[in-house]
Amino acid sequence: MKRLPSFEVMYQALLDRDSEFQGVFVVGVKTTRIFCRPTCPARKPKAENVEFFADAHAALLAGYRACLRCRPMDRSPAPPSALLELIELVEQSPSARLRERDLRQRGLDPSTVRRQFQKHFGMTFHAYQRNRHMGLALQNIRAGSSVVQSQHNSGYESASGFWSSFRQVFGETASQGSYVHAVRAKWLESPLGGMLALADDDGLHLLEFVDRRALETEITSLRRRLKCAVVPGEHALLTQIECELTEYFAGRQAKWRTPLLPHGSPFEHQVWDQLQAIPPGHTRSYGEIAEHIGRPAAVRAVGRANGKNCLAIVIPCHRVIGADGKLTGYGGGLWRKQWLLDHERKHFD
Repeated sequence: MKRLPSFEVMYQALLDRDSEFQGVFVVGVKTTRIFCRPTCPARKPKAENVEFFADAHAALLAGYRACLRCRPMDRSPAPPSALLELIELVEQSPSARLRERDLRQRGLDPSTVRRQFQKHFGMTFHAYQRNRHMGLALQNIRAGSSVVQSQHNSGYESASGFWSSFRQVFGETASQGSYVHAVRAKWLESPLGGMLALADDDGLHLLEFVDRRALETEITSLRRRLKCAVVPGEHALLTQIECELTEYFAGRQAKWRTPLLPHGSPFEHQVWDQLQAIPPGHTRSYGEIAEHIGRPAAVRAVGRANGKNCLAIVIPCHRVIGADGKLTGYGGGLWRKQWLLDHERKHFD
């Protein structure tokens, strides 16, 4: 993971428009929900109104949109006008999804768009749409519904797309009576990036990094399984897991007392039980897990169950490695898997 300088250093670089920090960070302005380069010529915000991100991906998932003056997503000075028009279309209706057929109807070749978007902005057009869509929805979780509702009432620029995105990802609000009950959701900050936690009185249903590609699918599956709405808010179990994660990342404890409610088949639960039996700082191979559950031939099935774990860190799928000792797939990214293993070996082994 790219290590950011201190807040004080980055804020001074922002005030100085220091070009040496180009590519080191982007800055989000809370009052406008726009993110910029360190050298942006716009008027500089107060320190309490900014937050810093390692890249555009993280800023988009935090609910920010790119500044039109300094164009913090651009990798080259002049992206084709067609790409800028596509970004504008997304901003006009952030919750809509432009498919390949939509691109063709505009006279654009999807493969060309994909290649040029990657070249100029460092991500595919599909990834940009997804990040913007999820970012608007997650912004509700991060800000709290009462704050966002006041923005909506005052005509906040992206409010309509914001609420539309929220409904598509998380479902209708519980007050509309569409579901049996509500699951509370909270954005948690961590040294490895934002995490989303979902809980109700029964326990913790989900804990994932917000940039996990499968997050939207996991939330949709959870809503259908529980017949629930997902709404932003506080809950005692969310407070508890937040405190326990703080202790974990500080290197003070690696035990979880928050009740967990993973959703899966009996086989998947067997695998997840074995994951929780792996001590912090230690690893097991997929084959060893299969042996422990009495299914030595089910190595691939163990891998699939590992990938379906929706409770990152607390059900430690990051402690499972390949038979050759190498790190293998991890939904949060292999760099996070390595970081977590190094952290646990340093503090808990």
